[in-house]
Amino acid sequence: MSLRIVPADNHSSSFSHIADRTPGAPSAPGLHDTIRAGVGPSPYDSTLTQPKPASAHPLEARLKAWESTQSALRMETLRRACGMAEPIRRGMELKITRDGEWRPMALAGSATPSVHEEILAGRDDMITWEDVFTGEEARVPVPVHDEMERKLKI
Repeated sequence: MSLRIVPADNHSSSFSHIADRTPGAPSAPGLHDTIRAGVGPSPYDSTLTQPKPASAHPLEARLKAWESTQSALRMETLRRACGMAEPIRRGMELKITRDGEWRPMALAGSATPSVHEEILAGRDDMITWEDVFTGEEARVPVPVHDEMERKLKI
C-alpha cells in the first residue's frame, strides 16, 4: 500500500472519436451520432462506487478520485500508526452509519450524507457544491405519508 497524496494519472494521452465504443451514425460510421448516443453520461451506466465524470477531461476524472485517494491515505496512515484495528473500526462505524440512517425525501433523502457520516469521514468542517445544490431542486416533492407507506410496505 502506498501513501499516495494525489490520485493516479489514469487518462490516456490521446483521444480519437473514430475508435469510440458506439459504432456511430449508420450513414457515416466514422462520425459520432449525438442523437443515438446522447449528450453526457448515460444514467444506466452509472455506478455507485465510482461515478464517471460528465466530460472526458483528465483533470475532472482526477478531481472525482481526490476524496477516495485522501480517504485511503488516511486509513493507511492509521494502519501504520495504530495497527489494523483502527481502520477496521472506522470502516465499520461508517458502514453502520450509512446503512442505518433513513431520512424522508422532503429532507433531501439520501442524496446528501448525514451529519454522522460527515463527522466519521472528516468532512464536517467543509461546505461543498453538492451540499448546496443537490440536484433535487427540480424534482416534484413526495408527500411524507406516501413515502412512509412505501417504506413500510403498507
